[in-house]
Amino acid sequence: MRKKQSGLSLIGTLIVGAILAFLLVLGFRCVPVVNEYFSVKKIMNQIVDSGFGPDVSPTQIRGEFNKRASADYVEKVTGIDLVISRQNGNLVLSIAYERTVPIAGNVSLLFEFDATAGGS
Repeated sequence: MRKKQSGLSLIGTLIVGAILAFLLVLGFRCVPVVNEYFSVKKIMNQIVDSGFGPDVSPTQIRGEFNKRASADYVEKVTGIDLVISRQNGNLVLSIAYERTVPIAGNVSLLFEFDATAGGS
């Protein structure tokens, strides 16, 4: 009796390798964008938790955001993008922005981020 061989052929291995390489490239391009979002959210929470009083101007808050953003290597989002408001005397920061990540040729991914810090 002949035993049937099983396993991955050379073509199968190349196909699996190509798929894994594509997923790796996709991950390498997307991770920095998501990491930047989490840095922006962290900075916003730090600013809200730092206890800025009602006499602090939006310009000072934007300047504080820019200082912290440069320390955390946030490059695409600036203090100008922040929406600053007060709710029941508490500082509320929110931001909504998009990032486009090119993949190959004219194919790209669009990330839409929306973050809010502070409030009640």
